[in-house]
Amino acid sequence: MISRRSLLQSAAAGCCASLLQGPAAADPTLQQKFDLGFSLYGMKTVALGESLRACAEIGYTHVELCLNEGYPTAMDLFHGEVLDETRELLQELRLNAPCLMVLMKLTATNQEHSASLEKIAAAATIARSLNPAAPPLLETVVGGSPALWDEQKKGMVKQLRDWAEVAENSGVKIAIKAHVGSAVNSPERLLWLLDQVPSKALTAAYDFSHFELQGLDLEQTLRTSLPRTSFIHVKDTTGDASKFRFLLPGQGRTDYVRYFGLLKELNYTGPICVEVSGQVFGQPGYDPLQAARSCWDALNNAAAKSNHSQ
Repeated sequence: MISRRSLLQSAAAGCCASLLQGPAAADPTLQQKFDLGFSLYGMKTVALGESLRACAEIGYTHVELCLNEGYPTAMDLFHGEVLDETRELLQELRLNAPCLMVLMKLTATNQEHSASLEKIAAAATIARSLNPAAPPLLETVVGGSPALWDEQKKGMVKQLRDWAEVAENSGVKIAIKAHVGSAVNSPERLLWLLDQVPSKALTAAYDFSHFELQGLDLEQTLRTSLPRTSFIHVKDTTGDASKFRFLLPGQGRTDYVRYFGLLKELNYTGPICVEVSGQVFGQPGYDPLQAARSCWDALNNAAAKSNHSQ
């Protein structure tokens, strides 16, 4: 079991403090205008306490906790004392945790589907413990293949009904994200799927990177998606749907000045969370704390320019 010492240990406190050197942490522009966070999916190798403190000190307002295997907050570890202390530390740092990453799929075998239902119930217990008044969303993509959408969609609807039932009974919402490599790869497919299972326990997550790779327009996908969207992931891209690489925000072609301007125009006020892809954090020499600072700088600068352009 992870002890209080290991959870809250921040041997790199000096390192975290050094992240504050420079204008980004002192510039409140983005923090005042947008609820910007960092997904700890990109901090797998960092002690939980250290990652939370670093995100707070950089200026992020929230974090996405990752319940996948191998993470400090994996389901088999994230309970009891560890969960209680995490909640207390989040409160101390004034960090929100609006979303939990829980990867599942809707093209599952019967055994896998049963495991997904158990995972939803277990994640819901964690969510309610973290914030009983407003439990975090459970965010996931849904698997499958873009080319097999017509063959797979009926089965996906059937399994999604079970997901929704467990989520409703557990008092949580599931945020489903379209993915360039998934059967649900577009706003239209995602909204179709949600329409087949009307449930207060289901909502959408938006991630333009997966649409950008398919040549879809930012404004059009935002206008289509935002009325049903409760959570946004941001990251950059290069390539196209046939061959691509995800990048950190600011390293690719996404126009974040336009992006933030559209979010303000469309009155989006929910979480906007940096997601570092495994294609990035799996590279030799990846520094998760520096990545978090780099993303903050890029997005904060874009937000400031967006403010000045209006």
